[in-house]
Amino acid sequence: MTNRQRTLIFLDIMVTVVSGSALATALSTALPVMITQFHVSVTTGQWLTSGFSLAMGIVMPLTAFLITRFPTKPLFISGISLLIAGMVVSVIAPNFTIMMIGRVMQALGTGLLSAMAQVILLAIYPPEKRGSIMGWYGLSIGAAPVLAPTLAGILVDTWGWQSIFYLIIGLLTVALIMALLVFKNVLDVRKQKFDVSSFVISAIAFAGLTIGIGNVGTAKFVSVTVLLPIVLGLLAGVLFTRRQLKQTDPFLDLTTFKNRNFSLAVIGSVLLYFAMMGSSIILPLMVQTVQGASATVAGLVTLPGSLAMAIISPFVGRIYDRFGMRRLFIVGGISLVLSNLGMVPLGVHSSLITFAAWNVLRSVSIGCLMMPLVTWGMASFTPTQMAHGTALINALRTIGGAIGSAIFVGVMNFVAKNTSQLAVSSALMRGVNVAYLGMAVVSVGLLVVAFLTPKRTSTTAPLD
Repeated sequence: MTNRQRTLIFLDIMVTVVSGSALATALSTALPVMITQFHVSVTTGQWLTSGFSLAMGIVMPLTAFLITRFPTKPLFISGISLLIAGMVVSVIAPNFTIMMIGRVMQALGTGLLSAMAQVILLAIYPPEKRGSIMGWYGLSIGAAPVLAPTLAGILVDTWGWQSIFYLIIGLLTVALIMALLVFKNVLDVRKQKFDVSSFVISAIAFAGLTIGIGNVGTAKFVSVTVLLPIVLGLLAGVLFTRRQLKQTDPFLDLTTFKNRNFSLAVIGSVLLYFAMMGSSIILPLMVQTVQGASATVAGLVTLPGSLAMAIISPFVGRIYDRFGMRRLFIVGGISLVLSNLGMVPLGVHSSLITFAAWNVLRSVSIGCLMMPLVTWGMASFTPTQMAHGTALINALRTIGGAIGSAIFVGVMNFVAKNTSQLAVSSALMRGVNVAYLGMAVVSVGLLVVAFLTPKRTSTTAPLD
C-alpha cells in the first residue's frame, strides 16, 4: 500500500470517527432541554448518553467476529450507513422511547466503526509510526467527545437540539462518499461460525452490570432493579469466560490477557473512562443547573480543554514512539487526580474560569492516556489478535464509561436530595463536589496501575 492510499484511508477514518465519537457526549449539553421536552427525569435522561455507551459495549465483542469474517470496505460502509440511519430516527423521534432507539442504532454503528478504525490503522502502518498515527487518531476520539458539548451548546441555543444530528449527518455523508471512493479491503478474512450463544451471554453480562449499577442512584441496592441485574451480569460474565477459554476458535479470544502490558492497558483504560465520562455529563449539567448559565456557556467551559487535548495528542504520539508508555502513564495519572481534587472545594459562586481551568488539566491527562494505552497494549499483536484486543479494550472501557456516568450522576443526585438544609443550587453543588471526590479516588487507582508499568516499555515488545 502506498503512502497516498494510507493517507486517504486515514482521512476517511478521521472524518467518520470524529462524527461518531462526538455523538457519545454531544447530547450532554442538550440534556436539560431534551429532559424538559420529553418529560423525563434527569436520571432517565442521562441514559441518552450512558445508554449509548452501554449499547456500544454490548456490540464490541461482536466486532472481533465481524472484522475477521467480512471484507473491510463493505463492513465499514455498513457501519456508516447504520450510524446515519440512527440519527435520522432520533431527529424525527416523537418521544423518548423512539429517541432511545435511534441512540442505540447510533451506538451500534459507532462501536463497529471505532473498533475497525483502530485495527485498520495498526495494521496498515509500520510499528515505528504507530504511536504518531494513533496520536493523530487520538485527536479525533479524544478531542471530539470533549469538543462536542461546546458546539452542541451553540447549536441547541440557536437552532434546537435536532441541529446536532443534522450537522453530523452531513459529515457522515461526506465520509460515506469518501469510503466508496478510497477504501480498500486491507484486512484478511477467514471463515468462522458465528457463536450466537457467546454473543447473547456477553450481552447479558455487559447489560446486567451496567443497568444494575446504573440504577443504584434511584433504588435501594437490595432490590429487583439493582441487585438482580448485577447478579445476572456477574454470572453471565463467569459463564462467558469459561466458554471462551474452552473453545479452540473462541468468539472473543481472552488469552490476549496473558500479555501483561495489554492487561494493564485494559485496566487503565477502564478506570480512565470511568472517571472521564462521569465528568463529561456532570460538568455541563452543573454549569446550567447550578450556575444558571445557557447551553452555549456550558459548552464554552469545556472548549479550552478541547483545544488543549487537540494540541497535545500528536505530540503525545511522538513521545510514546520515543520513550514508551511509563512516563505518559504516570504524568497522565497524576494530572487526572489533581484535576478531580481541584473540583471538590468549588462552590456555587466559583468562577466558571476556574471550572474551565481544571477541565484543561483533565483534558491534558486524557490526551496523555487514551490512545497511547491502546497502542502500547496491542503493540505486539498480529492483526487477528488486534481485532480481539480492540474488541475487549473498547467493550470494557465503554462499559466502564457507562457505569461511571450512571454512578456519578446518581451520587450527585443522592447527595443533593439528602442535603435538604441547603438551597437547591447549593445542595446540587455539594453533590457535584462529592461526585468529583469519587472520581479522584478512581484516578488514584489509575495512578497505581501506572506505577506497575515496566520501567522500560518498548513499542514492539514480544507477546508474553
